[in-house]
Amino acid sequence: MIADYSLYLQVGDHVYHKRFTRWGMGTVVEERRSELPGGFCYVRISFQDGKVRVFDNNFKSVNCCYYAGIEKLEPKYVAVDEPRPAKKKSKRMLPP
Repeated sequence: MIADYSLYLQVGDHVYHKRFTRWGMGTVVEERRSELPGGFCYVRISFQDGKVRVFDNNFKSVNCCYYAGIEKLEPKYVAVDEPRPAKKKSKRMLPP
């Protein structure tokens, strides 16, 4: 079978919405593709505001989540909950 769609997002991708920044960062939690020609393919994205939203994932479609404002975050920009290194204390000279 020849697929008539091109995928934009995959499970695990980190994204944000350009117009709805209050949603926070999102993570793709599910991706589905239709086996029928002309069928839908979509993604479910879990956002930091606690809601899961569904978007069209066919890059060839005018309703694709890319055109709706969803953009991928590069891995180097994804915030990871790692402890920050402790700051060094400055050695100031006290007056005599």
